[in-house]
Amino acid sequence: MPNFNAAIFPRTVLGFDFGMKYIGVAIGQSVTKTASPMTTLMARNGVPVWADIQSLIEQWHPQDIVVGIPLNMDGTEQPITFSARRFGNQLLDKFKLPVHFVDERLTSWEAKNRAYSESKQRRLKDNHIHALAAMILIEQWMNESL
Repeated sequence: MPNFNAAIFPRTVLGFDFGMKYIGVAIGQSVTKTASPMTTLMARNGVPVWADIQSLIEQWHPQDIVVGIPLNMDGTEQPITFSARRFGNQLLDKFKLPVHFVDERLTSWEAKNRAYSESKQRRLKDNHIHALAAMILIEQWMNESL
């Protein structure tokens, strides 16, 4: 992907923390390279309600999509890795937007730590962790790629 100046070409990024039961969603923008958690979608065996994702894309008009790829700590793939890649490829096929895969090792751990810090300030829903992980994925991708 070519490098571009985010201040001249601001981009909206939609991020997904893929899971077999839950898919965390976050939105980010390239000017400040920040993201915010949005929601957690339900999935059945890794299959989301595609209309929910289409609705998010129509609402936010992202230029890029980020999908977390779960890997073992040694960098090897695990059974869910294939499902996450399939999900990202389906996003590409359905919505014709660039999909960027990001190594998600330790993002859930970081999200839980952030949620614990935030929970001291306000009550968080249990599924907020997935949306926080998606936010971290977007920020990681923007810091590495933009």
